[in-house]
Amino acid sequence: MSGPIGLVAGRGQLPVHVAQGAIASGRGVFVARLKGFEEPELESFAGITVGLGELGKLIRAFKAEGCRDVVFAGIVSRPDFSSLKVDWRGAKLLPRVLKVAREGDDALLKLILTELETEGFSICGAEDIASHLLAAEGLLAGEQPGPSIHADIFRARQVAKAIGELDIGQGCVVCDGLVLAVEAQEGTDAMLARCATLPDELRGTPEAPRGVLVKVPKPMQTRKIDMPTIGLATLRGLRAAGLAGVAVEAGGALVIDREQMAQFAEQHGLFVLALADTP
Repeated sequence: MSGPIGLVAGRGQLPVHVAQGAIASGRGVFVARLKGFEEPELESFAGITVGLGELGKLIRAFKAEGCRDVVFAGIVSRPDFSSLKVDWRGAKLLPRVLKVAREGDDALLKLILTELETEGFSICGAEDIASHLLAAEGLLAGEQPGPSIHADIFRARQVAKAIGELDIGQGCVVCDGLVLAVEAQEGTDAMLARCATLPDELRGTPEAPRGVLVKVPKPMQTRKIDMPTIGLATLRGLRAAGLAGVAVEAGGALVIDREQMAQFAEQHGLFVLALADTP
């Protein structure tokens, strides 16, 4: 790999960590901040702001900057395709985008990745640039959960894999064997906020947490993009929902804000666990 990393960035801390990792590696970074999803902390990095339909502008900018390796990171909501502003290259691709969009997010992402690869770009995962973010097997924060929580983890993992097979989402919340929520287009934070509105008899409380969130990659998705990500915001959402912790798959999730997460978990009696790839 050579030249600066081309970073296609949405909201959140993950693209910030990737940009910092690219700088630390000596490669440098050029950030394409997606319009409507700009993360303020990325403004200090070299880059441009580009609309979701401006594929031609994105390609020209990356080529002009000598970017050959491209990383996608950050939160981006599916746009309203009927009102999307496109350049010539985006307009050329739009009919195929509309067709595969009905097949799910995974098919849509694969189409975009393939289009960039035909232009000579190599798609990298965020962990290729910031390897320290990848979850290693074991207890990452807090105390090891007991048997009842492990039973909830097993159940939530089963459900998360099932909805992943259908390209619905990556996360599931289970408490005492009962499925409280599955993640769809709203994302993890909104799912946890929804759990926080459920009656106390279905879930724990911040003072007496129980239940768990599990996040796993969708089985068919490429792990170079849309890898499950957890951070301090995840733990805050867990606590508000009265849950005891979160489990992810080792090698199948990115963990940001680790130091802050460890402090928060210890303070509030929560856990963060990375499990082996197979149950």
